[in-house]
Amino acid sequence: MQLDKNELPKAVFRHSNPVSLFHQVKSHFTVFEAAGGVISNPAEEVLLMFRRGKWDLPKGKLDDGETLEACALREVREETGLINIQLTGKITETFHYYPWKDKKVLKHSHWYRMQFTGTELTIPQIEEDILDIQWIRPENLGKYMQYSYQNIIDVLLKAGYKL
Repeated sequence: MQLDKNELPKAVFRHSNPVSLFHQVKSHFTVFEAAGGVISNPAEEVLLMFRRGKWDLPKGKLDDGETLEACALREVREETGLINIQLTGKITETFHYYPWKDKKVLKHSHWYRMQFTGTELTIPQIEEDILDIQWIRPENLGKYMQYSYQNIIDVLLKAGYKL
């Protein structure tokens, strides 16, 4: 099989017990729990961050003793500088793989809807390689998703956005 350099390999597994298969596959990875958010403002724009050459949503790893909801709010505050945000509901969960140090990591991200209610300006967390933060009109999200990750596209679709 030959793939274009921008094409990611995909696989479909059929199994009589998919939950058991999933747990078996997961056992070969270090699993990090994480949480993040799809944030909208009063103008109904959606927040996107530009990090490592891609448009992304704020998210990060769960700290010991922290709830997923608290993690999502903390990560949004750290990565964007926004303080006045309210969590309004869960959207979905995603998984993605990445190599880290000498480990194979499977990040299990929990995604929440959030509403920004303040007036503060965004402050990109440079130490996390966030170079820009933009509020995007929903009808323009598709243009940005050309330079994003499939998981982010899936989260926005599950949140009800048309891309």
